[in-house]
Amino acid sequence: METEIPGAMRNKEQTRQKFLAAVEEILTTKGFAALKVNDIARAAGLDKKLIYKYFGGKDQLIDEYIRLKDFWSNVKGDEVPDLSGGGAKFVEAMVQSQFDYVYKDEAFQKILLWTLTEERESLKKLINAQEANGEMLMQYITDPHFGERSAQFRAIMAVIISGTYYLDLFSKVNGSKFCGIDVNDETGREEVKKGLSFLIRSVYKYL
Repeated sequence: METEIPGAMRNKEQTRQKFLAAVEEILTTKGFAALKVNDIARAAGLDKKLIYKYFGGKDQLIDEYIRLKDFWSNVKGDEVPDLSGGGAKFVEAMVQSQFDYVYKDEAFQKILLWTLTEERESLKKLINAQEANGEMLMQYITDPHFGERSAQFRAIMAVIISGTYYLDLFSKVNGSKFCGIDVNDETGREEVKKGLSFLIRSVYKYL
C-alpha cells in the first residue's frame, strides 16, 4: 500500500482525488454495499488511514463524493445568466442541462436511486442542498415574477424535473421506449427537450 510521503505525486489533493475516484469506481461497478473502507483504500491504492486523515472517515468521504456529484455543484457559469422575464431562459436551459447531466453520469444515477431506497445523512444533505439551490432561484427570481401563482409554478416545476429524472433512470435501467420515444436515442432525446422547452415557455406565457 502507498503511504503519504513528500513529493508532488503524493500531495493532499491528489490523494483526496484518488479516494473520490475509488468511491465512484466501486459505486458504479459493485454498488452501495461495496463501499467499505478496505475496498475503497484498495481501489485507490492507498493506505486506509489516509481516509481518516483527509476526510475524517468513510462516511465523510462518501458525503463529499455525493456533494460533488450534484448537478448544481457542477454548474460552471462563465457568464452571468439571463434572469430577465422571471428567469425563463435560465430555467429552460437548466432543466435541459440537468436532463443531459443525469443521463450521462452513471454515478449520479446510482445516487438518485440510492435516495429512494436508503435513509442516509449524506443523501439528506444532498436533497437539502438541492432544495436550497432551488429555493434561492424561486424565492428571488420566479416567485416575484409569478406572484400569487408562484405555488402553482413550483408544483409544475416539481412535475417537470421529477419527470426528467424518471425518464433518464427508466431509459438507463430498462433501455426501453417511453410513450413511443426512445430516450436512449439522440433524436428521441431532442424531442423530449423540445417538449421541455414547450412546457416551460407555456408556463411563463400562460400562468
